[in-house]
Amino acid sequence: MLPIISEETASKVFGEIFQDMPAWRKKMIHYLKEENPEINTAIIEAANKTELDPKAVALGAYMTYSLIEIAMKEDDAMIAYNE
Repeated sequence: MLPIISEETASKVFGEIFQDMPAWRKKMIHYLKEENPEINTAIIEAANKTELDPKAVALGAYMTYSLIEIAMKEDDAMIAYNE
């Protein structure tokens, strides 16, 4: 089951992304190359096969990955705190 992404988490991530979108996207490309190369490859392939703006498609995918990853870490921290 996917975690719930709080408004606070979304706001924090969006603030970071929209400060410098191209730099953030490049950072995520490098991060995912190390963290989860299969996901990175899938994002790049999907972006390149779209008729839309490939950079926008990749940005949306990286943003979603980041939101889910942060929310999962928050959930894990909450579970550990409650134990």
